[in-house]
Amino acid sequence: MFTIAPASTKPPVDLFAAIQELKDKMNAVILAHYYQEPEIQDVADYIGDSLGLSRQAASTDADVIVFAGVHFMAETAKILNPDKLVLLPDLAAGCSLADSCPPEAFAAFKAAHPDHLVISYINCTAEIKAMSDIICTSSNAVDIVNQISKEQPIIFAPDRNLGRYVVEQTGRDMLLWQGSCIVHETFSERKIVQLQVEYPEAEVIAHPECESAILRHARYIGSTTALLKYSKQSSAQCFIVATEPGIIHQMQKQQPSKTFIPAPPVNKCGCNECPYMRLNTLEKMYWAMTNKTPEIKLAPQTQLAALEP
Repeated sequence: MFTIAPASTKPPVDLFAAIQELKDKMNAVILAHYYQEPEIQDVADYIGDSLGLSRQAASTDADVIVFAGVHFMAETAKILNPDKLVLLPDLAAGCSLADSCPPEAFAAFKAAHPDHLVISYINCTAEIKAMSDIICTSSNAVDIVNQISKEQPIIFAPDRNLGRYVVEQTGRDMLLWQGSCIVHETFSERKIVQLQVEYPEAEVIAHPECESAILRHARYIGSTTALLKYSKQSSAQCFIVATEPGIIHQMQKQQPSKTFIPAPPVNKCGCNECPYMRLNTLEKMYWAMTNKTPEIKLAPQTQLAALEP
């Protein structure tokens, strides 16, 4: 576990100013996922989903990338920037979806189907990327699959819910790895229906990582960025948002007059918030930049193999 700082050391009172000073000194860029805490989003240079963050990581001329997200995202930044220092505020910020696809098990699964093309969702580890032919995002998965010859059998990994959604949209019979995200599988269909009764004018918008029972109630299905854009363009004034509620901070900032209701989990808990994303804090970010650790490192052969797809 990464130690934030010696017990006798205190962080500065104004973390925003301190991080800005370090950023300028290091020629660093701060990338933050929409699911981060609002204060981290507010200090970031760029906020986005997996696709947008990957593009930003690929185009940056900064010497240091501070990635406020989860481990596979920082790995992606390292794959695209092998010579840059990539920092993750808390190395324990993993991902339940990425963890649901162990490399050894997936290698055996792939070997059992040697004629299949492997399309992997970007929400996977560098090791899984290295075993893939193509990497997709929730934004472009349908378009990518539609470009593949219908005669070519496909393995889709690691998210079964996104894979099932792509199957429905494309009509392709893909072989799905049975991985999933704990957040997107926690939403309660019953409670969403109750909210629709309570707020009949509300539109349900959902991420395709959600289960089919949730998606069938959605007026619009899309990536996190697509949900943000839709909520801005829609004439509706109230939305039930079925994805990690961190995105609501940006929705509310861009449309303060509209109402955004986070889709509730099955249990009376905060399970609709990603526990891994929320491990990152401003204080941990400050110490990561101060100490230049924890650094994301990848084996050269894995990094090269993952870059190909």
